[in-house]
Amino acid sequence: MNEELKTQVQALGLKHLAQNWDALCATALKQKLSYHGFLNNIIAQEYGLQQETARLARIKKACIPELLVMQTFPFDQQPKLKKRFVLELYDSSRYLTERQELIFIGPTGCGKTGLATAFLIHAINQGYRGCFIDFRKLLELLLRSKADHTEAKVIKRFQNYPILLIDEWGYDPVDKEVAGLLFEVLKKRHRKYTTLFTTQIGFDEWNTFLQNTHLTSALLDRITENCTVFNLKNCNSLRKKQIRYATQPQT
Repeated sequence: MNEELKTQVQALGLKHLAQNWDALCATALKQKLSYHGFLNNIIAQEYGLQQETARLARIKKACIPELLVMQTFPFDQQPKLKKRFVLELYDSSRYLTERQELIFIGPTGCGKTGLATAFLIHAINQGYRGCFIDFRKLLELLLRSKADHTEAKVIKRFQNYPILLIDEWGYDPVDKEVAGLLFEVLKKRHRKYTTLFTTQIGFDEWNTFLQNTHLTSALLDRITENCTVFNLKNCNSLRKKQIRYATQPQT
């Protein structure tokens, strides 16, 4: 590729073509491709590269702390989980097309965050914008928005993600004013987008951290309208324990 052509290709943003021109030409000669076939090959590979670049950008913007995928989830260690049901929901992407709420309930270490993350990544890989946020961090952002009067901006940010994962839902008590903003975010997402919650707290305990009976009832009424609950309360801990004692056993 001469310098003039290279400059033109780079200006058009055809990175794969710029980097692999010689190899593409050599393949075309070896396989005796037609002009049509040669152009198809170039366009397909360029498109594939751009799609992958966009996917990786969405993954990065989602701020996922650990990229856990469904293929690595240890179903064999969680026999009480309905593997076929989980995979059918995952493979069909019904949770996206039907705009479901997914609630993953269970103690620490049972794999609820890993499973929820797999659903989030699956959606992002299909072209959806997504976000992973810790419950405490979300409360901090909402509280800060009250102080600097940017509530509308923050609410709009979180209401518009096609898929949102709130991790450790209910970990902290919610301030009365922040509870209203949190409800506003979820109310605006209802029936429009998919929201995932991981929590150690069952529905009957949500009022303990929301501290508002009417708001809790209104929120649960919306969330349970179309949701799938992953109850991992009686599942095994996936974290291997390695404990060493620095003292002699007491008699």
